[in-house]
Amino acid sequence: MTNWLPDISSGSGPVYIRVADSIETAISHGVLPPGAKLPPQRNLAFDIGVTIGTISRAYALVHERGLVAGEVGRGTYVLDRSNSDPIQQIDPITQALSGTRGPDAPLASIRFDATAAPDIGQGEIIGQLFADISRDRRVEISSYSRSFPASWHQAGQIWLSRNGWRPAIENVVPTLGAHAAAIAVISAVTSPGDKIVFETLTYTQVSRAARLLGRRSILVDSDEHGMIPDDFERLCQQQHPRLAFLMPTAHNPTLTTMPEDRRRAIAAIARRHSVWLIEDDIYGSMTGDQTPLLTSIAPERTFLVSGLSKSVAAGLRGGWVACPPHFAQRVRVTHKMTTGGLPFILAETGARLVLGGHALALQTKAVEEIRAREALARQAFAGFEFQSHPHVPFLWLKLPEPWLSGTFKNAALAAGVLVDDEDEFKAARTEKTYYRIRVAFSSPHIREDVTTGFMTLRRLLENGSASYDSYN
Repeated sequence: MTNWLPDISSGSGPVYIRVADSIETAISHGVLPPGAKLPPQRNLAFDIGVTIGTISRAYALVHERGLVAGEVGRGTYVLDRSNSDPIQQIDPITQALSGTRGPDAPLASIRFDATAAPDIGQGEIIGQLFADISRDRRVEISSYSRSFPASWHQAGQIWLSRNGWRPAIENVVPTLGAHAAAIAVISAVTSPGDKIVFETLTYTQVSRAARLLGRRSILVDSDEHGMIPDDFERLCQQQHPRLAFLMPTAHNPTLTTMPEDRRRAIAAIARRHSVWLIEDDIYGSMTGDQTPLLTSIAPERTFLVSGLSKSVAAGLRGGWVACPPHFAQRVRVTHKMTTGGLPFILAETGARLVLGGHALALQTKAVEEIRAREALARQAFAGFEFQSHPHVPFLWLKLPEPWLSGTFKNAALAAGVLVDDEDEFKAARTEKTYYRIRVAFSSPHIREDVTTGFMTLRRLLENGSASYDSYN
């Protein structure tokens, strides 16, 4: 083991990036030769006066750069890259935008960090639709989508309708998925410098994209019922946000579903302060929950977004947004400006899936598969604290003492399993710590891999972090 210490007195940016850069410099200069063992994370954190989470993120970053490899119980070692390809650098801006996930998933890992629809045989149906469209609509495929067929809007109207609410067809805009729909709405109703309200934990791809567009994120407190109305009121009075992003049903990652009285309270506050609302219902349609949609309570200011990624096929990038009256054309334009336009073959395939009844049938099969995997999770993690839903493809797992979220994520990665730590879901900087990870289980192709991944995580939970490098 080396007694080397990083120099973080120079450079700029977050401390964990400076630590990672110092490690890389030491490796390139031969100070840390191939095979050298890096100091245990806890020791290094103590020696240079930073938190263990900072060192954990630094070690994860040099691992992503391909400089080191870690093994549970042995430590973190410098790799011999004399016969390898040049190291791919990750600059600070890229790191800030990509969150805590690496740019590429390590090969041969069990992926519990994605919630795409499980493989239920949709490829055959989609392949046949591709063939039919290629035969019947050759001209449209070879050109830009300058006009949207009525069928695209009809499909969105059907897919977004829920719990007795149905959007007017003229208010529906087809999009490249729910994420693109949310970004189009943000671009349509806010301007650079405007503030957007996010829950402390949320789907952060939207908050990061909003920052890239020059919008500012502000955080609202939540509890076991979702966004807290009193804190939302406080933010509206003091910070004057332009828009709020919510996931009222099957919130990602906490799985909270907001009760009706709270939805009505949030809607009333938004009306008083002229705040637009985005309701992300991407998991809601899978749950069977009967709580009225937020958009049915405040249709004049709520944009409802959803798509096919979680229950039909993520690769299609099929989605729609239902807009308040008179906003569809504006959102359609901003969607085109932010995405480059809607590919005909993808939009046509998504519409045919919905209108032909395939999408609903595939969603039913996907939910059945998710239910079976969620049952495996309940069995595998019996005795540990977690939230799950039988129709939603992830669980929110509380880590036992003394695990930290980032440290557990690194230990899981070393054991061949990818999970998301809590920082992946923090919309902005916060001092709140939850000691949780999200375990998403829809991506592995077969249930045997799901069970293997669950058992690997359980062994880590049971053995504690004493078996991981941080405590060697």
